[in-house]
Amino acid sequence: MEMFKVSRFKVPYSASAERDAADDYNENSMGTNTFAYDSFDQTTKEDTGDMSFCMSNYPKDAMKMMSMMRSHHMLTDVVLEVQKELFHAHKVILSAASPYFKAMFTGGLKESEMSRVKLEGVCPSAMGRILYFMYSGRIRVTELTVCQLLPAATMFQVTNVIDACCAFLERQLDPTNAIGIANFAEQHGCTDLKQKGNQFIERHFTQICQEEEFLQLTAIQLIQLIRKDELNVQEEREVYNAVLKWVRYDEDSRYPKMEHILYAVRCQFLTPNFLKEQMSNCEVLKKAPACREYLARIFKDLTLHKKSVVKVRTPNTPRMIFISGGYFQHSLDLLEGYNVDEKTWTTLPRLRVPRSGLGAAFLKGTFYAVGGRNNSPGSSYDSDWVDKYNPITEQWRPCAPMSVPRNRVGVAVMDEFLYAVGGSAGSEYHNTVEYYDPEEDRWTLIQPMHSKRLGGGVAVVNRLLYVIGGFDGRERLTTIECYHPENNEWTFVAQMNIGRSGSGVAALNQYIYVVGGFDGTRQLSSVERYDTENNVWTMVAPIKVARSALSLTVLDEKLYAMGGFDGQNFVSIVEVYDSKSNKWEEGTPLTSGRSGHASAVIYQPSCASTSLNGTIDMPFTKNSDQSPSSPDDNMHDGSSLSENSMQIDSSHSSSSTSQSYNGRQN
Repeated sequence: MEMFKVSRFKVPYSASAERDAADDYNENSMGTNTFAYDSFDQTTKEDTGDMSFCMSNYPKDAMKMMSMMRSHHMLTDVVLEVQKELFHAHKVILSAASPYFKAMFTGGLKESEMSRVKLEGVCPSAMGRILYFMYSGRIRVTELTVCQLLPAATMFQVTNVIDACCAFLERQLDPTNAIGIANFAEQHGCTDLKQKGNQFIERHFTQICQEEEFLQLTAIQLIQLIRKDELNVQEEREVYNAVLKWVRYDEDSRYPKMEHILYAVRCQFLTPNFLKEQMSNCEVLKKAPACREYLARIFKDLTLHKKSVVKVRTPNTPRMIFISGGYFQHSLDLLEGYNVDEKTWTTLPRLRVPRSGLGAAFLKGTFYAVGGRNNSPGSSYDSDWVDKYNPITEQWRPCAPMSVPRNRVGVAVMDEFLYAVGGSAGSEYHNTVEYYDPEEDRWTLIQPMHSKRLGGGVAVVNRLLYVIGGFDGRERLTTIECYHPENNEWTFVAQMNIGRSGSGVAALNQYIYVVGGFDGTRQLSSVERYDTENNVWTMVAPIKVARSALSLTVLDEKLYAMGGFDGQNFVSIVEVYDSKSNKWEEGTPLTSGRSGHASAVIYQPSCASTSLNGTIDMPFTKNSDQSPSSPDDNMHDGSSLSENSMQIDSSHSSSSTSQSYNGRQN
C-alpha cells in the first residue's frame, strides 16, 4: 500500500469504486431542460441579414448528457478493467481527453479493436476520478487522493488534473513534508512543483533540518542541498550542525561519509573559536581524522586572515535595508525598512528611546541598535543602551548595556560578535573598544585603540576590524587602525588622502569605501577606497551631494549612501554606487531628511510555513451560482469539506481563472 506524507501526517490509500467520483457531485439526472439555451452570443451581417449564434452552455450541457449516458452504459464502446473493477466509457471521449487513450484507440494498436481493455499501473479510485473529470471537467483533490491521482494523471497525460494536483501539493508545503513533495514531483516529472518545493526547502532550511524527512536524505541528496547558494541561514553554523545531526541519526554507517559532506559546508565562514571547540570536543570528528585535518587547515587560514575563495550564500528571500534613529530637529525613534525589490519604504516598530549618532548591525537574525544620543525636548544624554529587534515577532528587547555611553559610535560584526568602537560620553572621547556576545548577553572590553575617535567608520574584511578616520577632539583623522583578534592588538595601515569624520564606511569584497564626511570646514563629496590586500588608497567617483553623518550599506554588490547633512539641510537623498561602472545613481529617497542614523541589511529569517486547511474552489467568483445545496456539498469519498482539498472546474475559461482560498489558517 503506497504511503505519502501530506500536511502533517501520513495517509494510507486504498482503492475505491468508480461511483465515489460521481458521488463527489451527486449529479443524478439531467432533467428535461438540459439543452435550453439560457445565454448566447450573436453576430449579425447587415448586408445579408444573416445571424450567427454561439450557445455558451452547449459544451457543458452536452458533456452532462454524455456523462449520464456513460452512467447508464448508453452507446459505450469500451470497458476499462482496473483491478477487477469495470468502467464503461466512450472511446471518443477518452481519446479527446487523453493523449494516452488517443494513441491507444487511433494509433493502430490492437486495443482499438477491443471492447474490453485491461489497464495496469492505476488504481480503481484514481481511474474513476479521472474518468469523471473527462466527462465533467471537474476534479476534487484531497490529501487522501492526491498520491493516487497524480501518477494516474501523469500516466494518461491529463494535464489539467496534473496541474490541479500540483497546485494542491504546492499549497500543502510545510517543513514536515517539503522534501517528500519535491521528491514526489521529481518522480512524476512535475518540474514546476519540484522547483517550488526546492525553493521552499531552501527558504525554510532551519526548520526542515529538524524534521524526520531531512534525516532520511541520502548522502548525495544532503550534499546537493547544502551546496546551494540560496540556502536561507543566518550563519554557516546552522548548516554544520544540521550535517552533524544527520550523521548522528545513523552514526556507524554515516560518519565515514562526513568528509565528503563537509566539503559542501562553507566551513570558511565558521568562527575559529567554534572550529577549535568542535575539533576538541565533537565525538563524531574524533572518529574521522580526515575531517579534523580539513577543519584544522581552515582554522589556520582563518587565523592567518587569508582571503576566502568561498562564495557567501545569497538566500532567495526578501531583503531589506533597515534604517534606525537619526536627527532632524531632535533625535528620532524611527525604524524603517527598504524593500530593494519593490523600491518601497515601510514603517516598523519604533525604537524604545529616540537616538541619533547610534550604530547598527544585523547578527544572527536580529537587528541591533547600539549607543547614540537622546537629544530630545526635555532630555539630552549620551547612551550606553543596546536594543535588539526581532523581524519575525516585530518586537524590541533590551540587551546588556555597554561599559560606557557611546555617541557617534562605530559598530561592526566579526566572528559572530558585535563590536562597538570609540564614540563619546559628553566631552570625553573614547579609544576604548568592546564586543558583545549575544549568547551570553555580555560585553567584554578589548585592547583600546591608539587614538580616540568620535564618528570613525568601521568595517571588517577577512576577520580584521578596521577603524577609519574620525575626530579626536583636535582634528579630523586620516589614520586607520586595524585590529587583530588573535593578538588582541591594533596596528596602523596606510592613511587616507583626506582627514574626515562622520563618513559612510562599508566593505565590498577586498575594498573598504569611505564616502563623504566632514573635514572640519565643509561637508565632503569625495569618495576613497582602501585595498586591504595591497594597502593602498584610491579616489573613486564622488557622490553628487556632499554630506556628512550619512549611512552606507552594501547590498547586491552595490553601495547605498543614505541621508545625511549637507551643511544647511538634513537630506533624504539616497545614492547607489556600482563599483563595476564607478558611477553613482539616484536611488529611492528616505521618507524624510535626517542625519546621524544607522543602517544594516537583513535577509528575512525563515519561519514555519502556514498550513492551509479547508476547501479551495478554482475558479472562485463572488457571483458563483453554487449554492449551499449544490452537489459539491455531498462528497462521499471518505472525506469531508473540513479536510484539505482543492476542487477544479475546467469548464471556465482558462484566461479568467483565479484562485481563492476559503478556509482556516493554522
